[in-house]
Amino acid sequence: MSDSAWTGAAVAAVTAGYALFSRRLATTPVSAPMVFTGAGVAIGPIGLDLLDLEHDAGPVLTLVETTLTLVLFTDAMSVRRRDLRVGGFLPGRLLAIGLPLTIGAGWLLAWPLLPGLTVWELALLGAVLAPTDAALGKTAVSDPRVPPVVRGGLNVESGLNDGMVLPFFVLFLSALPGTMASEEGADGVFWRALVLSTAWGLTVGGLGGWLLHRSRERGWISRAWRQTFVLAVAAGAYTLAVVTEGSGFIAAWVAGFVFGVALRRSTAVNAPAGAPAAADGTADLAGHLAELLAPLSFLVFGAVLLGPTLEDLDWRIIAYALLSLTVIRMLPVALSLAGSGLALPTVAYIGWFGPRGLASVVFGLLLVEERVPGIQLLGRVIAVTVALSILLHGMSAVVLAERYGAWHRKAAELRPRLREGVPEEGGAGHSSTTR
Repeated sequence: MSDSAWTGAAVAAVTAGYALFSRRLATTPVSAPMVFTGAGVAIGPIGLDLLDLEHDAGPVLTLVETTLTLVLFTDAMSVRRRDLRVGGFLPGRLLAIGLPLTIGAGWLLAWPLLPGLTVWELALLGAVLAPTDAALGKTAVSDPRVPPVVRGGLNVESGLNDGMVLPFFVLFLSALPGTMASEEGADGVFWRALVLSTAWGLTVGGLGGWLLHRSRERGWISRAWRQTFVLAVAAGAYTLAVVTEGSGFIAAWVAGFVFGVALRRSTAVNAPAGAPAAADGTADLAGHLAELLAPLSFLVFGAVLLGPTLEDLDWRIIAYALLSLTVIRMLPVALSLAGSGLALPTVAYIGWFGPRGLASVVFGLLLVEERVPGIQLLGRVIAVTVALSILLHGMSAVVLAERYGAWHRKAAELRPRLREGVPEEGGAGHSSTTR
């Protein structure tokens, strides 16, 4: 049997095994990213050697790019205007102030620890490790003991910051000599990757939403094909941007916003009298597919990035990874929440739960594809940071959510007007927790 067949068999076995115990594991510190990352290391070059980046680059990049496209699209679809006003302040502060500060802090603190990297490679590292992934600490953003304003804020931040990092990533990449993006120049990248890609997203998402609405009005489309249509819209936005040398991810992210607005309007129009304008399952297939592909992407991460990195560790890499998960995340969060009225335990909780996950993995693999000169060191730093995040945030989510929830309950009893106790309108759920 060929190596590719054995790889397929191993992936199927891991997926089936986790599925059988998924409900039981959901109540423990053992998360899906932990299991699949560990399995990836086992089948990678330092284990069974069934999967490696040198021989399997094509399928690997296809998988992770497809996953990120679906995650960007479905996360953007689910965001509503009122989600951006959770608690009146939290998502806006984390995204508008905390995110740029996190990129800048990651850039500056890498300078003394990672000699040999250029200024733009350091900037790329700051951007790659800035977006968060709520799925790595799912309990922290789903435990009902955690106040809704905190759960909602972390969820919205995680759902939007990967898309908001994309312009920084693209522009830093275009400024780095020796990459394919730099050949076009910053001006060309700006127009193609940002302006043109945004235009494609607006066009495809808006047109797709309008066509779906008209088809539903006339009863022409079945429930099953409505779900398939969502996938076609996401793929269309991504592909059209790519073939015109833009950013497929930016196009998919923008298309998700526009399509989501149109979908909610269509659902409201077609809902029975008196029924709420809630989601009707149209996006279920896309969401479930993203939920399935995300763990497989962590398996690939374990095999092609983390496994080889474990053979060549350096104290500077570990030190930067720890700084990335603590100072580089927590200090910008504290600064962005200054004057918000939130208590110190809340600021610390929000600051700690900024896991690095799928977006960082995909951006790291894109650096490999772009032939970034310092990719060996960058790849090792990204791999160690994401791996530590998978372990530390996954293991601490249950315990810290319980302790923080207990603190909040006691504090709310003593201070009825506690800032964290302000209820949010519409609940705190968000699709990013499914990743």
